[in-house]
Amino acid sequence: MTTAVSSELSAELRGFRRVQRLAYECAEAVAARLEPGVTEREAARMQRVWLRERGVRDWFHLPFAWFGDRTAFVNFRVPLQFFPTDRRLEPGMPFILDMAPVFGGCTADIGYSGSLGVNPVQDRLMADLEAHRELILREVRERRPLRGIYQDVDRLMDRQGYANRHRAYPFGVIAHKVDRVRARRFSPHLFGFGTRSLRGLAADALHGHREGWSPLWSPYRFSDHPPRPGLWAVEPHLGFRGTGAKFEEILVVTDSRDPVEGAFWLDDDLPHVRRWAEAK
Repeated sequence: MTTAVSSELSAELRGFRRVQRLAYECAEAVAARLEPGVTEREAARMQRVWLRERGVRDWFHLPFAWFGDRTAFVNFRVPLQFFPTDRRLEPGMPFILDMAPVFGGCTADIGYSGSLGVNPVQDRLMADLEAHRELILREVRERRPLRGIYQDVDRLMDRQGYANRHRAYPFGVIAHKVDRVRARRFSPHLFGFGTRSLRGLAADALHGHREGWSPLWSPYRFSDHPPRPGLWAVEPHLGFRGTGAKFEEILVVTDSRDPVEGAFWLDDDLPHVRRWAEAK
């Protein structure tokens, strides 16, 4: 838990926590405004406008929105299918809002799952995601190889009866490193991704390749190394019969030998964590 160390967070970590909370506030505000007939494109635009009104000018990636069976990436085969469409929201339909703003030089990448009205399947998926959050933190603290942790997440999903949907992301990633981005007046993006953030990730990939590590946490051999110190945006994504659910938040990994200080979630005051606490 981060509560034991939150009072001691460095100024830099407080900056990342601030932008992550801002992104989740956006997700909750937009989710409250969704109604039947709203399209994915409109929901993505609502996120973008809300954040721009609060000073966001750069992005790791622009906001996404997925409705219905698109929350489980059904029949997703090419990257363009991730971008928002004219799919309209209907009563009882699940949705996922996903955004990655850069603010004050700090990056967040979050995922928020919900439904328009009651959706028992997605409610169950969200409840079962708590075990994945606990497993990931425990095994990162044990300094197990990232690839091995990924495989353990897969095995837990199998036991729960779910499909791994983060495997549909490029390179099958369950997480990626995030870092500071130098603020500029002009913030270009390419195919929905901020060019400065992409350059930073590419530089990490090149540097890591030389040293035997990767900024992408995947099921492949290049992730067969212990957790690298830094900030990781982690997003386990469950799917079941056309319904998907996930969370995404920052995991802090340090070089401390103390397990609690060596890895911790940046913030425990997030919507999905509060939801699990209330359920108990």
